[in-house]
Amino acid sequence: MSYPASRPTFSFDDYLHWEHRQPTRHEFVRGEIFAMTGASDLHNELSVNLYTLLRQHLRGTPCRAVADVKVHIETANCGFYPDLLVTCAESDRADHYLKRCPVLAIEVLSASTAAFDIGDKFAAYRQLDGLREYVLVDQERVRIRIYRRRDERWPVDSVDPSKKRFRCPKRT
Repeated sequence: MSYPASRPTFSFDDYLHWEHRQPTRHEFVRGEIFAMTGASDLHNELSVNLYTLLRQHLRGTPCRAVADVKVHIETANCGFYPDLLVTCAESDRADHYLKRCPVLAIEVLSASTAAFDIGDKFAAYRQLDGLREYVLVDQERVRIRIYRRRDERWPVDSVDPSKKRFRCPKRT
């Protein structure tokens, strides 16, 4: 009788130590490691444009926009690289490679990652107490979905192409 080969599993600390020595980025999901694929020109253009808007919007606040840095979701035993995030936590300023307290995470969807980003990844992100918004940018349909935490619910707003310009809400 044959048995399926078991997959190696890692602790999050083992993953961090291992990944630091790798030439490519990997995401960590409950002990398993997944290589990240390269992005398209459009994906990168959308990410850079959003990063620029966020940096301008956050100027003069304790918050900052960060691109391509790991987020550790301890309660979900996961580590992801959102395309963009915003953090206001002093503790996140101290670590240049790992963030734990984002208030906003943005994912630019691709055909290969959309189902995971909308499903399991969003379920993991919802476990971050400080996360207030999760934004999905659909580069194929030209649509943005903004999930905002309202108590324990996450209602969604959509921005569609018929709107001339998307504006960040004013800071309070």
